[in-house]
Amino acid sequence: MAYINDNALDAALGYIDNATILHITSAEASSYANVAAVTLGNKTSISFTGPADGDASGRKITVDEITGGTVTGTDDATHWALVDGSILYATGALSSSQAVTSGNTFTLDAFDIEIPDPS
Repeated sequence: MAYINDNALDAALGYIDNATILHITSAEASSYANVAAVTLGNKTSISFTGPADGDASGRKITVDEITGGTVTGTDDATHWALVDGSILYATGALSSSQAVTSGNTFTLDAFDIEIPDPS
């Protein structure tokens, strides 16, 4: 059976913790440059909790609840992207899509980014 020490998984998750901006997007971003093409809004000064044991295995960090995010486009938000400077740290699907309208605000419940144990 394969094994990776929790400290190694925590180091990877700690790298994601460097992100300072969360974008809601109309599609999954494929690169930092692509975030600009799909962003529908953003929130700065985001925070994380963890790392901690994963729900199924491995380790996770939690992106804390987002309130007061600024909506800059009108469409269905389907994904999130975590960025800082010129780096796309992580991206994933929202638990459910949200119709957003430019000029409004958005909220997101806290969600986890999990790295499972190898198998």
